[in-house]
Amino acid sequence: MPGKHDENDPRWNGWEGCLCTRNELMREGWFRLATHMDQFHNHFRYEFNRVYTLADGGFHKEGMSLPRFLREAQQLSHHLDMHHRIEEAYIFPILAKKMPQFKAGAREQGRHLRSHKAIHAGLDKYDEYLKACLADSSKFNPATLREILDGFREVLFTHLDEEVHDLGAESMKAAGWTLEELRKIPM
Repeated sequence: MPGKHDENDPRWNGWEGCLCTRNELMREGWFRLATHMDQFHNHFRYEFNRVYTLADGGFHKEGMSLPRFLREAQQLSHHLDMHHRIEEAYIFPILAKKMPQFKAGAREQGRHLRSHKAIHAGLDKYDEYLKACLADSSKFNPATLREILDGFREVLFTHLDEEVHDLGAESMKAAGWTLEELRKIPM
């Protein structure tokens, strides 16, 4: 019967109606931030790789005109910018209490904030190029777009991986977080 649980079932723990073992609950709690962040990061990898792949004219095979492709390509920058603004305003200040790699304002800002700055330097060039091509399609050159993407690919992909690693169970435990504290972090 839906909503009815057998208290004798060893998986029933009386917590949030979950039929799972205590170990499964612990694992989910410890990996929640990393798992959630990785979902966003996988989408950014997808967007980046899609733009890179379609840049050579493959967008025509997808039924897109050049202006449509360029507008879709702009979404990568918009999505990363919004994601980073949210992280820096709401998530990083909480994490920075126990994890210096998320800290702002120190003599050397945290590694993740430095990565954000390097990524956005590449995104600025990317945005300028896309705007110029939208204004004058004769300026579009697949090799130029790919060169710009290659200019920030490594810092972006490394950052996406490192941030998820730093939100993983081992890193969070090593930093002194408790499961209760992790549940309170908005994500």
